[in-house]
Order: sequence, then structure tokens, then C-alpha cells
Amino acid sequence: MTITDPLAARAFLLRATEPPSPAVGAFVVAHGPVEAVERIRSGAAPQAVLQEICNPQPRIADDLAAINAGRFRLLTPDDPDWPHGAFHSLSEHGLGAPLGLWVSGNISLAVSTRAAVSVVGSRAATGYGEHVATTLGKDLSRAGVTVLASGAYGIDGHAHRGALLGSTPPIAVLACGADVAYPPGHAQLLDSIAHNGLLISEYPFGTKPTRPRFAARGRLLAALGVATVVVEAGLRSGAMAVAYTAAALGRHVYGVPGPITSVASTGVIDLFRAGVATPIASSDHITHQDGIR
Repeated sequence: MTITDPLAARAFLLRATEPPSPAVGAFVVAHGPVEAVERIRSGAAPQAVLQEICNPQPRIADDLAAINAGRFRLLTPDDPDWPHGAFHSLSEHGLGAPLGLWVSGNISLAVSTRAAVSVVGSRAATGYGEHVATTLGKDLSRAGVTVLASGAYGIDGHAHRGALLGSTPPIAVLACGADVAYPPGHAQLLDSIAHNGLLISEYPFGTKPTRPRFAARGRLLAALGVATVVVEAGLRSGAMAVAYTAAALGRHVYGVPGPITSVASTGVIDLFRAGVATPIASSDHITHQDGIR
């Protein structure tokens, strides 16, 4: 199959790579997606690029059919909906901007993320953390702020549920295909987000989540938010990785204080002690600091 269309070339690259793939991204910027694909397929690309190709002959017919049928959109840097500023920071820090994003939903990603806050935290959340996450999600949404989270159990899911009670559509950043309900128990929640806001993913249809994909997804949460707030987290949790990445990208990082006797507080306390996060007690502390209301 000869690829002459830039959108088809991006679909090919999203099947051919395992994000993040910074060498492939830089190669596409230098040569354009169609020529980049041609050189990759012929083996004429630099070795650093070829090393990031894990599937050299992916099948994309079903992907293109889904686009043509209007089931999903494939956003690319050529699209006015692309949040160039957020993703440019990933490239600047060597973290690999996405080659494209599969999207389910009809709101604008670029517009929605101009005033967006990533709310992340432990899957094994306490009742306190769940209450705080729900309240933050609702109050941020009512203040006109887009709530970004992963759709996972625990803090992220409760932040999304709170946001759906507000007036600003939320966004879920997935570590699997946009057609995969993960976690399964949040199928209805993810469907609500898709109908009211956006589901976005670097991963093509049918892709299952894995530990490396959770980690790769975290950099998108860090980049897309004007700020990140951590509500409960363990010391080695994915939420902590998002917080440290957000700080490295120059974003504000906030943490919700919790009981010092709770294991769920250890990560947030560590962020405070390291000077990475600022304590907050309400959504106003975020919106006033970042001027996003």
C-alpha cells in the first residue's frame, strides 16, 4: 500500500511506534509524515529512527475506515485543534511530542486546554481523597476550567465525575485505544466523557493498556495542564511521575494536604518537602495563582 496522504502517514506511524518516540518525531518534522514513512519503510531512515519502529508494516485500513465513518478523529500537528504550545514543551525536554492523537468527542482540544488542570492521584484512594477529588473537579469545572485526568479508578475517576457535575467538559487521557473501556468498571464514565468532552489517546484502536503505556500517558497529562494537582499518592506512583514531569515542563504543581498517618499522603508530603508542590485547600487556590479564571 502506497501512502501519499499525511493523515494516513500519521496513522501508519501511530501503529508503527510505541510512544514516546522522539527520534521518529524529529524525523517527521524534518521530512514531513509522507516522506518519513517512505524512508522508514525502505530502511533509509537513520538508525535512531528505525530503532523506534516496533511494527514496520502495520495495517491501517480499519483506522482510515473509522475516520471516514466519523467514529473517531485523528488529530495531527496540521490540525487547528492541535495544542502546539503544550506539546512543543515535550519536544524541548526530549520527552517526545505525540505523532498524532486519536480523539472521541467533539470539543476542541486546543481551546479546552488553554485553561486546563490535571487532577491526578492514587487508584487506592481513601474516602477523604475521593471527596476532595470530586469537589475539586466540580468546582474547577464550574469555574470554567477543563479537568484533565486518566479516567482510572480512585482520584482520577472521582475528579472526572465531579467535572461532569460542572459546566466545562472534561478530558480523559488514555493509555489504551479510544475504543477500549479501561478500566472496565468505568465504561459508563468514559462514555459520558466522550459524549460531553473528549477521550484522547496516542494508541490506535484495540490497543490494550500496559505499564509502559501508563507512564507514556503521564507526560501528556503533565503537558496539557496549565497546572497539575495531586490528591493522594504513593511515593512511587504514576501521579508522582506526572507531578515531577509537570514541574520539569515549567507547570505549577499543587498538592492536597492529607493526614500524616495515611499512606496515601506520603507522595504529597514528599512533593511538599522537595519544594515541588504548593499546598492547596480549594480550587480557588489554583485558579487565582494561575490566572485561569
